[in-house]
Amino acid sequence: MSQQSNVAAAILLDKVTKQFNAGGRTVTALADISARVERGGVTGLIGPDGAGKTTLMRLIAGLLRLDQGRIEVLGVAVAAQPLAVQALLGYMPQHFGLYEDLTVAENLDLYADLQGVAAADRPSRYDELLHMTGLGPFTGRLVGRLSGGMKQKLGLACTLVRAPRLLLLDEPTVGVDPVSRRELWAIVDGLVRREGMTVLLSTAYLDEAERCGAVLLMHEGRLIGEGPPGAFTERMAGRSFSVFAPGVGKRRLQARLAATPGVLDAIIQGAHVRIVSQNTAPPGVAALGPGLECAEIAPAAPRFEDSFIALLKESSAPPAARPPAFADNPAPHAARSEEDVIVVEHLSRRFGSFYAVDDVGFRVRKGEIFGLLGANGAGKSTVFRMLCGLLPASAGTLRVAGFDLRRAAAPARGRIGYMAHKFSLYGDLSVRQNLQFFASAYGLYGVRRRDRIAWALAEFELGDSAAATSKDLPLGYKQRLALACALMHEPEILFLDEPTSGVDPLARRDFWRRINGLAEAGVTVLVTTHFMEEAEYCDRLVIMAHGRILAEGRSEEIKARFQNAAHPEPTMEDAFVALIQEDAQARAA
Repeated sequence: MSQQSNVAAAILLDKVTKQFNAGGRTVTALADISARVERGGVTGLIGPDGAGKTTLMRLIAGLLRLDQGRIEVLGVAVAAQPLAVQALLGYMPQHFGLYEDLTVAENLDLYADLQGVAAADRPSRYDELLHMTGLGPFTGRLVGRLSGGMKQKLGLACTLVRAPRLLLLDEPTVGVDPVSRRELWAIVDGLVRREGMTVLLSTAYLDEAERCGAVLLMHEGRLIGEGPPGAFTERMAGRSFSVFAPGVGKRRLQARLAATPGVLDAIIQGAHVRIVSQNTAPPGVAALGPGLECAEIAPAAPRFEDSFIALLKESSAPPAARPPAFADNPAPHAARSEEDVIVVEHLSRRFGSFYAVDDVGFRVRKGEIFGLLGANGAGKSTVFRMLCGLLPASAGTLRVAGFDLRRAAAPARGRIGYMAHKFSLYGDLSVRQNLQFFASAYGLYGVRRRDRIAWALAEFELGDSAAATSKDLPLGYKQRLALACALMHEPEILFLDEPTSGVDPLARRDFWRRINGLAEAGVTVLVTTHFMEEAEYCDRLVIMAHGRILAEGRSEEIKARFQNAAHPEPTMEDAFVALIQEDAQARAA
């Protein structure tokens, strides 16, 4: 490369390699990575869990040492001058260190002190950042009382207290609702447009990758593709299709299509299943097997996500066929029926004078996947905690598995499994020790306990990690372990509170394969999620805001409410954002 081209790059990566020692073995986190990030735009860093994205960002920021290769940031060699590089950039890691016992203003002051911002320069910079993030009215509020989206915006403001020329954002939108995600993206776009800032952003949301000027695709520590997102999407022309089979449940249809030769990907979209084919010919109806002779197959517009999934699957060894969860016991509970196993009527929860949940009601049938969606702070997790018997209701009726939770919470808890929003297992225990603990906590002993632990290690492919400390597992493996622990006692009802937050698309697909298998086996599932496409997997759902229900029904019914000439085929995210905006306008009026 010429010296001029080197200077022009915001980030130059030349044969970057990094290894770690883990458990007596050498793990290659990055292998021979070479790429350029141009100045003045947003470049996306995309890849599944364990691809090396965070390691690469930490190397660029001068927080880790290279083993081999070279990194330059704005013409400065990171290995030779790490402090000079750190003065040029801002870095917001996945778990940004906000202090929850301090106010918004006090956090800004703390980071201004750490970054050496002169006292005279702070008022104007604070005003700019607070206006940009919409946090101006909340400077005196404790950070612990902010919503998830507000915390992410404050973390970004603290990163920008000293205006950097290069901004590194490691999954900044994880765990925030679609409205907050759009607000964060508006901030990032504004920084690029107004200040000429360069942004390198990693994300688990592939629709966000389409907003980037360029993307770097990583897999198992290697760079497997780079360029504009549109170029990847164009390569998939003619390989995406929508399949509908009258009279066939969408979960069964998806499972059949996913097992069809030549199909790389199959995801549920409303009453249809969207597939990606290995070539430009759709699978013939005859290949789908008996019972699907009536299937209708139509072309679908390609997406960046199609290319991402295809690249990963085509660059990896084909996985062994895996049965759905509970395959060793295909019907541990009665088949799906019209019986209501969760009944919520006029439910309220008050904290002082504040109503976190206000007169909420819904019913969930046996064997149903029921979605509970809402913006950060809508009251979803509060409803979950009440349904699990972890928090008493202020008013209303709660019945789970036939038990009134206001009188018999303990018996009901024995019939449910709960997977919390944040990793809530014992980080200093090994995988096997966590499974042993939860098996004992659920009253499993002797042969039954040994059988369930063996089932969990095999079903969730945790055998090779059985001795690993759980806090050191990749996020996708932590999720598998948490779900395995929640299923140890084969519960009738499963509560999943944002279970795929921060997990990559491949891990999310594997997770939903298991959940679909559970539902088909008669397990009732109640789930919250910020991934709007996951709402399509739900049989029915409700959308909440400010402790109240705004809409209830099937995903296709809710989307149809916002169908118009401008949006002939609105997405679930379009419908969600429109509902939240309608509610905000009504509250303002």
